[in-house]
Amino acid sequence: MNVLVVKANNRPASEGVSSKMYETFMEEIKGAENLNITTYDVFEEDMPYFGQDLFNAFGKTESGAELTDVEQRLLAAKQKAMDALSAADVVVFAFPLWNLTIPAKLQTFIDYVYAAGFAFKYSPEGEMIQLMTDKKAIFLNARGGVYSTPEAAPMEMSVNYMRNVFGGVFGMDIIDEVIIEGHNAAPDQAEAIIQEGLERVKEAAKKLAYQHA
Repeated sequence: MNVLVVKANNRPASEGVSSKMYETFMEEIKGAENLNITTYDVFEEDMPYFGQDLFNAFGKTESGAELTDVEQRLLAAKQKAMDALSAADVVVFAFPLWNLTIPAKLQTFIDYVYAAGFAFKYSPEGEMIQLMTDKKAIFLNARGGVYSTPEAAPMEMSVNYMRNVFGGVFGMDIIDEVIIEGHNAAPDQAEAIIQEGLERVKEAAKKLAYQHA
């Protein structure tokens, strides 16, 4: 089984909790011989932002015109992201909540793969059809505040967004979510909160390895 791990935090694990979640997951799963694991680090990849340059590249590709450097890079980056997602049976996302949403680099990855005819399509009647219902997803998320309360939940636009994209539009089965929250809001409890969350990360990794042994 092919597992794609999308790492979306470039802070060291000593400072970034979702980075620590990534490291913990990778350490726990590394001995699973039945899993073929690939990491896609959005901060290490060459990923120019999605915008008019990409649309220009599409047009030039159709007409056979020469592409600029950035247009070539965009097409290559988009194809690489799509190929990585296509090859995966399970996609694991390790990402933080930054300023109520996801990091811009993770958004760029999503922009590359959020494509009609690839992740979804429309029926002749205009109904959206999910095209990735054969894939599974796991979310590993960290947020320093507490966003699980009814009052704060509507403000949380990282996990909610990821659910809507990968579960809702793409149709992936979200088989596990581990969310560590509140460690900045309650610094006296931070160590216990983080350790408890990392234990749940280990369990998610073990469950993935065991279920597909």
